[in-house]
Amino acid sequence: MTQAILQLSDIEKAFPGVKALDKASLNVYPGRVMALMGENGAGKSTLMKVLTGIYHMDTGSIQYQGQPAAFKGPRDSQQAGISIIHQELNLIPELTIAENIFLGREFTGTLGRIQWDKMYKQADELLQRLNVKHSSKTLLGDLSLGEQQMVEIAKALSFESKVIIMDEPTDALTDHETESLFKVINELRDQGCGIVYISHRLKEIFEICDDITVLRDGKFIGQCQVTETNEDGLIEMMVGRKLEEQYPRIDVTHGEVCLEVVGLTGSGVSDVSFTLQRGEILGVSGLMGAGRTELMKVIYGALPSERGVINLDNKTINPVSPQDGLANGIAYISEDRKGDGLVLGLSVKENMSLCALDKFTKGFQIQHGNEVVAVEDFITLFNIKTPSRDQVIGNLSGGNQQKVAIAKGLMTKPKVLILDEPTRGVDVGAKKEIYQLINKFKADGMSIILVSSEMPEVLGMSDRIIVMHEGRITGEFDAKDADQETLLACAVGKKINEEAA
Repeated sequence: MTQAILQLSDIEKAFPGVKALDKASLNVYPGRVMALMGENGAGKSTLMKVLTGIYHMDTGSIQYQGQPAAFKGPRDSQQAGISIIHQELNLIPELTIAENIFLGREFTGTLGRIQWDKMYKQADELLQRLNVKHSSKTLLGDLSLGEQQMVEIAKALSFESKVIIMDEPTDALTDHETESLFKVINELRDQGCGIVYISHRLKEIFEICDDITVLRDGKFIGQCQVTETNEDGLIEMMVGRKLEEQYPRIDVTHGEVCLEVVGLTGSGVSDVSFTLQRGEILGVSGLMGAGRTELMKVIYGALPSERGVINLDNKTINPVSPQDGLANGIAYISEDRKGDGLVLGLSVKENMSLCALDKFTKGFQIQHGNEVVAVEDFITLFNIKTPSRDQVIGNLSGGNQQKVAIAKGLMTKPKVLILDEPTRGVDVGAKKEIYQLINKFKADGMSIILVSSEMPEVLGMSDRIIVMHEGRITGEFDAKDADQETLLACAVGKKINEEAA
């Protein structure tokens, strides 16, 4: 193997109450894609922040192109040829695509005037490389989340970097957009770039990466070539144990119908009908843009309905706001936990109890003692890894943030729990914990809707599945009678009834 273009050796970094990195190491080679793997909280993001100068390491060393390096911040590392594409988008919706790509680096001519034609031309060329079908003059806010992610990638490409770090780059991408990204990664590899690829999607690791580095609890566990391991071996390295069953679905006797939706039509939804029983998990499958999230938000009251009926416990409800949804006993856990689900600057306790403060209020006073007891109970039940309930939630790993988001919904004591992409951006170990929690709620008789883009997850955890296409239901199946091919056929618009399946 060629000499590493980038070497991080024995990096240590501690924060109050936690040692985030404990002799962590990483080698990046020119013309190769290095997967950086580990559970949430393993230290992956912290290591990348140390590399790019956001954090200063306590001990250790960084070598870049054979020379010692210590970057003062992201701009310094970018100028040196190291770019990072963060999982959280760093873009401005009110600006055009081109303005976002070249923000702070605009092309200027005499008298400092911006050379708009040159800037739009170069931005359009970057978009064409990524197969994005938009003009660079388009406002970023008019793009889907997946398309915005492609703009973030285009921005990184514009630096002509020697090392590119991609943190969960396909998290919001469609299959078509992912295919375009992989094509660009292969081009960059051929040009001699070193790429660090961080993802929880094991299939992608074996499809696009050459090498794998595994961290666990901030420690370097090992490095190997992709051809030297398999999914089971990689999972065992990451979690330190074997995961016997990926989707631990349990059988529970269902109760009476809790939720009935009849002819519901609204924003992105057309004539949808289904039922949900107590102690049942209803999976909702479909491709991006199928209307799954829109349907959940109409039921919850976050989007308006035009017609149709929603019955909850044999009572017709008409939620016109999320507050109405919560008041009626419907909790919605958003697919975008950082945008819609959590307030990153608040503590674990404040986030968890935010929607349930009425449960701890007597007169005009919040009974903080009861609030603390409830929060601590959920921290224990969910095995949330945090130094304390007062820790700022933005400092927690993605998996632990997701657990807090789910606990926040449960603290309202809902009748119906809607989980929209509950394991997105969550590692395999935390996924298993979330599945076990879902099973506990199911066994307690809660009615659960599970929305997921991962067909194995829908098939593995659901009792019954509905599939959506263009805002309509195109199929409904008992989970044990369904398979990925059948779900995909319905997801692209082919109607299949359960008997035919």
